[in-house]
Amino acid sequence: MTARIDAAARAAGRSPEEITTIVVTKFHPADLVRDLYALGVRDVGENRHQEARDKAEETADLTGLRWHFIGQLQSKKARQVRRYASSVHSLDRISVVDALAQVDPEFPDAPPLPGFIQVNLTDDPARGGVHPDDVLALATRVLEAPALSLQGVMAVAPLEGDPRIAFERLRELSDRVRTLKPDARYISAGMSHDFAEAIAEGATHLRIGSAITGNRR
Repeated sequence: MTARIDAAARAAGRSPEEITTIVVTKFHPADLVRDLYALGVRDVGENRHQEARDKAEETADLTGLRWHFIGQLQSKKARQVRRYASSVHSLDRISVVDALAQVDPEFPDAPPLPGFIQVNLTDDPARGGVHPDDVLALATRVLEAPALSLQGVMAVAPLEGDPRIAFERLRELSDRVRTLKPDARYISAGMSHDFAEAIAEGATHLRIGSAITGNRR
């Protein structure tokens, strides 16, 4: 998979070193995380709090392992997520941002939590993500949060249509966010089936599951 990602980066005129591959381990046991770590993987992702929390606890001895929370985040669980996550890729509404906004009194010296604004690129309001028209307003809210550090934007391409078009739109939204914070340049986009299109439109963080881990039986 690394060779395919590197080839896609070079085809887009980019360096493979610009890209972070997050291996999504949902439904797989913590033992797989250990196997991946032994192979050099340092970035793993989960989209359910309980599963992420349990695996993070089971692998707490693995130095340098970074957990990325990539699923829908409930406001009431937000404080718990910040205790194991190295970043949250699903800041999609004010209530979530506000839940993460203040420094945790139990960990007053913890650095701000890196976060990505998740954008809904579909016509379905039930899908996760903020409407594109509201991205800048939410970004402003994140920038006002003492315990958050805005990294950039995140999205899942719609199942229908050309993913490249969706990722192009995400890149344009990234440019708009950077008018508020120039170094919020990261784009979390691309999965097992559309990572090449995401890379072509500037993705810096890929979220790859089954192409690396296989399907859980």
